Amino acid sequence: MLDHRAAGLSDEQAVAIYRWMLLTRRLDERLSLLQRSGAVPLAVSSRGHEAAQVGAAMAFTRGKDWWFPYYRDLGTVLVAGTTPLDVMLSAFGRAADPASGGRQTPYNWGDRRLNIVARSAPVGVQIPQAVGVAQAAVRRGDRVVVYCSFGEGAASQGDFHEGLNWAALYRLPVVFICQNNGWAISVPAARQIAGGSVAARASGYGIEGVSLDGTDPFAVYAAARCAVTRARAGGGPTLIEARVVRLDSHTSDDSQARYRSPEELAAAREADPLPAVAAYLRRAGLLSDESEAALERAVAAEIDRAEEGARTAPLPRPEDALG
Repeated sequence: MLDHRAAGLSDEQAVAIYRWMLLTRRLDERLSLLQRSGAVPLAVSSRGHEAAQVGAAMAFTRGKDWWFPYYRDLGTVLVAGTTPLDVMLSAFGRAADPASGGRQTPYNWGDRRLNIVARSAPVGVQIPQAVGVAQAAVRRGDRVVVYCSFGEGAASQGDFHEGLNWAALYRLPVVFICQNNGWAISVPAARQIAGGSVAARASGYGIEGVSLDGTDPFAVYAAARCAVTRARAGGGPTLIEARVVRLDSHTSDDSQARYRSPEELAAAREADPLPAVAAYLRRAGLLSDESEAALERAVAAEIDRAEEGARTAPLPRPEDALG
């Protein structure tokens, strides 16, 4: 794991990254429990992706930059400013859901207040939309950078190639982040990515391409910070491929045990970034048993309050369905 100081992070920022990762994991676990109990309709796990999401998002400027996350990007939207209550309001379909007022499926993130652009279910559609926002920003003279993420399955869509081509042609300030977990639902990457690397495609568009270990949040942060700095200075887009692990099934409607071997699942668990980052912080003297327990208590209390608030929040009014 890259030394956090070499990545340009302070001790406090390194601990903050772990807290964001822990919040993402525990909130994800709570949502899964709620789905299994029938309280919410869907769970889309981000377990195994937290390091890539939090590390990358920390390089952007909250309230200034624009966000086009994909459905698995829980850690990203939390760092961008979405609260656990906002996430719960969406999961429970409440009227105060900032993404859609309770109208849309959970995990289609969006919040006008935070420049998080609401997405829809089709895979990859956010890529050309992100490029369009970047081009509008350039024409207006706004020095913003656009975050755009997707899985490696989306990199096989036409939207990916059209978006990258346009961004490269006009040197637009977009950082494309592919969270490659090796599985497009049940299709392994070897059967859908020619050449074996998404980042290698960047050379075909004349832009920077980076492939790295997405379970190392400090390495991801360092790469994303370079990409953001380049984009803000007018240097154009970057394609970052973060190799992550998918610890859960594609969604709560899927069973990965049908297509992933016990050996592969065991290997994925060994690469879990959350305990790896905790172990790093312990070696660096930044985390102790007491401070870790305190973080766990604080995160659990925050999630408890969010769930309680969402359960008691009003449902959308039927007469607002078409509003």
